[in-house]
Amino acid sequence: MNRRFLKGQRLIAVFAIGALLFSYPILSLFNRPQLLFGMPILYVYLFVTWAALIALYAFIVERRR
Repeated sequence: MNRRFLKGQRLIAVFAIGALLFSYPILSLFNRPQLLFGMPILYVYLFVTWAALIALYAFIVERRR
């Protein structure tokens, strides 16, 4: 298979995972009045998930063989 095609499939998969992670049912699990590191749990989840998705995109795009 073409490497460019596989890279595109991986990027689409990461997008789909991101859309799932930022959907309402998942976000409602973290919407609690408790604090983690002095921040609401929902904010920590959003920032950590966002950073992880950016890291995955960077890993896929910059990956060389």
